[in-house]
Amino acid sequence: MSNGTVDAISTTSTPKTSLARPTTGRPTPTSADRGGSTDFQANVGDCVTLGGTVSDATIAKASCGSRASNYKVVGKAPNNSQCISDRDNYYAETLNGTEQGALCLDIDWVVGGCMDVGGEDPKRIDCTERGTQRVKVTNIQQNADDAGACTSGTGFTYPVRHFVVCVQEL
Repeated sequence: MSNGTVDAISTTSTPKTSLARPTTGRPTPTSADRGGSTDFQANVGDCVTLGGTVSDATIAKASCGSRASNYKVVGKAPNNSQCISDRDNYYAETLNGTEQGALCLDIDWVVGGCMDVGGEDPKRIDCTERGTQRVKVTNIQQNADDAGACTSGTGFTYPVRHFVVCVQEL
């Protein structure tokens, strides 16, 4: 089993990529479920706790918005390269070196909630907790392609799905 990571695009109104990898969205089930098979069963819209390493990933179901949840399943595909390109991460299972299926993942963003996005995987935190790169989600702006749509001027952009997760750096 392996998982891989793609850095999300984090920008301010003047392009800035100092924030970690974030993303979220709710694609329709018909476009999001492209097949693939993993032993770990999850549906589009389910939330998970993803951790471990690339060569030894751990994954478990979690309640969306809970302390344990760090990602939301936004798609399923035969392999990770078929996930939507602006997803935050993926979980893939391989057999004899061939991917059997992938879960396409976005950070489980919650408006008003805080995340530490500075580590290997994002971690939901209390807004008063210390962290490496703490952000508070202020808004999720639909039909936007840059962080200029955010009052704070800082956000994680999802250009393929045309939305921005607006954040305030803590």
